[in-house]
Amino acid sequence: MKPGMKIIGGLLLTALLPGCMLMGPDYQRPTFSLPAIFSSDDVAAADQAPISAESPWWELYQDPVLNDLVAQALENNTDIKIAVARIEEADAFLREVGAALFPQVDLDAAGSRSRITQRGANPLNGANPIRENYTIRLGASYELDFWGKLRRAKESARAQTMASRYARDTVALSLSGLVVSNYLQLRSLESQITLSEDSLRTRDESLALTRKRLEGGVSSALDVYQAEVASSNLAAQIVELKRLRAVSQHQLAVLTGKLDLSLPAGDISQLPLPPLPPAGLPSNLLEARPDVRQAEQELVAQNANIGVAKAALFPTISLTATYGGESAELSDVLKSAARIWSGGLGLNLPIFNAGRLSAKVDQATAQQKQTLAAYEASVRTAFQEVNDALVTVRQNAEREVLLDSSRQAAKKALDISDNRYKSGYSAYIDVLDSQRVYNDAAIAYIQSRQARLIASVDLFKALGGGWQDQY
Repeated sequence: MKPGMKIIGGLLLTALLPGCMLMGPDYQRPTFSLPAIFSSDDVAAADQAPISAESPWWELYQDPVLNDLVAQALENNTDIKIAVARIEEADAFLREVGAALFPQVDLDAAGSRSRITQRGANPLNGANPIRENYTIRLGASYELDFWGKLRRAKESARAQTMASRYARDTVALSLSGLVVSNYLQLRSLESQITLSEDSLRTRDESLALTRKRLEGGVSSALDVYQAEVASSNLAAQIVELKRLRAVSQHQLAVLTGKLDLSLPAGDISQLPLPPLPPAGLPSNLLEARPDVRQAEQELVAQNANIGVAKAALFPTISLTATYGGESAELSDVLKSAARIWSGGLGLNLPIFNAGRLSAKVDQATAQQKQTLAAYEASVRTAFQEVNDALVTVRQNAEREVLLDSSRQAAKKALDISDNRYKSGYSAYIDVLDSQRVYNDAAIAYIQSRQARLIASVDLFKALGGGWQDQY
């Protein structure tokens, strides 16, 4: 073997033997000092049931209209479409980076025909001035991943792809929660409209009775004017409630991508309360949240980028080879006599760059620290959101019970004041005050049911969609 071939063979062997070498730190999941469980005092003890994070949690409200709205939103919403397109972009980038681990093969073919002068300084002496040349060449190039630069780049791209998938899941979870919350608000407004219209009919009946009593000389004009004011104010309140209901429906239309959306009337009291989680939920449920998973994958990507930057400090070794044929006749270009080939080994070693490559390592390290801090912040924020949602669910449940008692008492007071007025034992102002108190109490009760249901939506979102019966 010639000395040159020995040198090339030695270099190849040296490059291939440590092919598993990887620059930069291997990823290890950070540990944080979080409590082992969420706040158990803020979990209700009733209606406990396991809810899988993979289950469609919105179906627990047992409303077919709501289920259709969420399905339409997940299919047609523009934010979902953007997130899906980003997944496709990340997948394509991963394939691009992964392709660098394989040789690149190109086919190059060329043909030329030219004529040279017969009157130049060196005459052709009767030779043919027409020149033809045909070449076909198969070339290959391959960068040896001696320091793991390409593998670290692929590791980073793979983590970015996973992050894009979790980003899509985060958008889907937020979108479904937004649809459910708007739907609950719409149903609450419809219940308030129904209640207010019933109260308006009662006030109109009272107004008609007061006018008759005025004609009979039993009541005064003051009672009539007060009744008219009460009816007009309630009618104006109904107009505002209907406006808010229309705005909520328009918002749902945008979220679902169905701009001509028209929903039939409903009643929020017909929606069942979803089950609540048991006490002692472990904090590792946060790992099911897609935003936490996305933050971790972004950390994995930045960690791998450190290895890419460090590998750039070391030599780049590449192999090149060509094989083909060249001939003056196209028919001879593939014959053995026309054969051409070449092979080479390239090495690029950075000697002096004024610290540019070292600065890139520092940049990658600083970016990894930033992403680590962001990941830690996402975990802490998620823990807070779960605790906040748990206490909100419990407090709203207690508040609803109290407001229900208030509503029932206000209804009894209204009945008593109405009977006393008709019997002549009290002034009409007592009836008007009782009507106002009852209407406010009933509206507050409906709004408390809305707040309780929306709090359950926030709890599902905070837990990533649900909780498992086995942790």
